[in-house]
Amino acid sequence: MSLHAADVAHVLVALTLLVLVAHVFGHIFAVLRQPPVIGEILGGLLLGPTVLGALAPDVKESLLPETGPTASALGAMYQLGLVFMMFLAGSELRPGGTASERRTIVSVSLFGLALPFGVGLLVTRMVDPAAFSGPKGSPLAFALVFGIAIAVTSIPVISRIMLDLGILGTPFARMVLSVAVLEDIALYVALAVVLGLVQAESSEGFGLWSLTGITSVPLSAAYYVLVSLVFLAVFLLWGHRIFRRLARHRLNALERRSPTAFRVVLMLSVVLLAIVLGINSVFGALVAGVSAARAGDTDGPGPWDGIKQFSLALFVPVYFALVGVQLDLLHNLPVVFFVWFLLLACGVKLAAVWLGARVAGEGNTLAVNLAVALNARGGPGIVLATVTFTAGIINAEFFTVLVLLSILTSQAAGIWLDRVFRGHGGRDRGEEGDEAQVDKPDVVRGL
Repeated sequence: MSLHAADVAHVLVALTLLVLVAHVFGHIFAVLRQPPVIGEILGGLLLGPTVLGALAPDVKESLLPETGPTASALGAMYQLGLVFMMFLAGSELRPGGTASERRTIVSVSLFGLALPFGVGLLVTRMVDPAAFSGPKGSPLAFALVFGIAIAVTSIPVISRIMLDLGILGTPFARMVLSVAVLEDIALYVALAVVLGLVQAESSEGFGLWSLTGITSVPLSAAYYVLVSLVFLAVFLLWGHRIFRRLARHRLNALERRSPTAFRVVLMLSVVLLAIVLGINSVFGALVAGVSAARAGDTDGPGPWDGIKQFSLALFVPVYFALVGVQLDLLHNLPVVFFVWFLLLACGVKLAAVWLGARVAGEGNTLAVNLAVALNARGGPGIVLATVTFTAGIINAEFFTVLVLLSILTSQAAGIWLDRVFRGHGGRDRGEEGDEAQVDKPDVVRGL
């Protein structure tokens, strides 16, 4: 199927605008020492119904229509941006920490994950799920998403913040990133289970299970939960070995001709496998990135750089700009619910992380800094919003609340850590000497 010349021109105009506003506002926020992703979303917000749609609705609909060839093309770019972003984010999931730091890492992870998630599940009893659920939502799915939203932490945002402050090689940074990795893996598993449950209850299932013709919801739910857990476990445990063997196989002509193309094909193949199994494409991209990182493929210059540079130049900024385009703050922002949800999410997460650090024997200052850093939701929070909104689990109002929560908590973490560590030469909690710098990872651009 081919597009008419007018349709091609329309798509190119829309893409040009999205790339332009994403990079311009992303750069402005980077100069202001704020996560660039916030600027990218803001750029899209200006082109969406909140600003341009309110001032000139006909112009907005002409540039970024909701239906037709342009909308379909942008929808494809949106999905590709999400897949490539998760591929790159997966490459940063590298647990670390010395033996002396493990007690704090374990304690903070347990308290910082279990308490917020548990509180989220309890609080949903006081919320009407129907008010914030999408067409395929359910009370159980809403409760799980609610709990994940309160507990989630952003690896890329805090990585970028600490990189800019020159503390990415310190014990503080290692503890923060190690906790974030453990929490995000657990929450991604929970999100996979949520999506599996929703698909089990849907008549629009796709993949191997739908071919069986079994319509039993309990059996379908059991399949999607089990296959999601097994899929993630297999790739997290053995994905790097599979990747390494395929890359080095003597019959791999694609690796010899274009190593970059081989890595893209491998990522797309894992994503396709996930979709065939009935798992959301997000998790295929995530485990592909984790496998490449654990295989040592993302260390140093090489074919990985080409994927990063192009993805961060086009796909990822367009994805975040389109997130902004979807926000309608004039009609889809329940102010009262947003305020108390923001206070609840931040209060519970801050208290849980602080408590975990104190139980591990850390001082109050370090406990507070850990709590603020791990309260940033950033990219993972936005992924949670977009994936569940696209899947029909949540509605536009809750989608808007989750995106704004991710933006504000990321910005707050950046402001706090900049105030605390700017000019401290990378020293924290009274530790001397460990100021080693690491190479700047491209993916920590502020997602």
